[in-house]
Amino acid sequence: MLTSGSPRELVLELAAALRDEVAPGLGDHAGRAHSGAGEGGDITFAIDERAEAFMESFVAERAPDVAFYSEDRGLVAPPTGADWVLVVDPIDGTRPAMAGLEAACVSVAVARLEPERQTRMGDVATGCVVEIKSGHAFVAQRGGGLEPRPSLSATRELSRMFWAYGLRGRPVRAIAEVLGELIDSSSVGGGTFDLGSATFDMTRIVTGQLDAYIEPGPRIVSDVPGMREEFERVGNGAVLNNSPYDLAAAALILEEAGAVVTDAYGAPLAGRPLLGSGAEFQISCVAAANQELHAAIIRELDLGIERLARIASS
Repeated sequence: MLTSGSPRELVLELAAALRDEVAPGLGDHAGRAHSGAGEGGDITFAIDERAEAFMESFVAERAPDVAFYSEDRGLVAPPTGADWVLVVDPIDGTRPAMAGLEAACVSVAVARLEPERQTRMGDVATGCVVEIKSGHAFVAQRGGGLEPRPSLSATRELSRMFWAYGLRGRPVRAIAEVLGELIDSSSVGGGTFDLGSATFDMTRIVTGQLDAYIEPGPRIVSDVPGMREEFERVGNGAVLNNSPYDLAAAALILEEAGAVVTDAYGAPLAGRPLLGSGAEFQISCVAAANQELHAAIIRELDLGIERLARIASS
């Protein structure tokens, strides 16, 4: 039972409250202090800890019968069990937030807990992403569309693609080998960006500002011998790629917008586990405004993985 209103109402209320809590601290150097490591192995900064503590208190007060999963807390469930679970990234884009930049978002999703099986990405019922600096929100209900109305790009040529990728905690040489041809082909006729937030990157596809978001990290770790050790070297012992909490809300938003969202093999995300961190739960991602562009990206990623594998084995 959900005693605090509908799941959608809870998602929107929590996302808005987190944004209000975090926004005054954007660009504040005090937020850069380290306060430990999260469930997924990434550095927990002071601004993260503040947001996580607020979120935990909010859920305990407003929705004590609801479980939650977050980057720093992991899974927290009431002693009597729960029917619903919130999947929360209080600040996706901590580093842009600490620099006072626009590319930082609150991400909140909710899914019904399935007692007979593992809860999956496809179980997410509502997703909300709120830009911390502007307060602009994207809200999706599975099967119910998206607010606001999407404005997807019609770009189908890789050479004209405006797109984003992420380098935080990832070995640059390996990523560059896999993405190099895509970067070179689009760097003049299009544009490439590392904006520091997967949810911000993905929602730019909804606005039409970007054509695609490409994150092959988990596929690189899985397919190329020796790459896990390279990721752990850069991540100070942890593999730092996107976890389900990074993508839960944004993936649903893009699907309801009519964009194409898969892993870096081209497989749907719906069957992937929703609750978990660490390398075994991490999800590669290719999101594109249309099927033709998505297919072209997957073909280039296949070639990039082959290049890296040859170099790694030589």
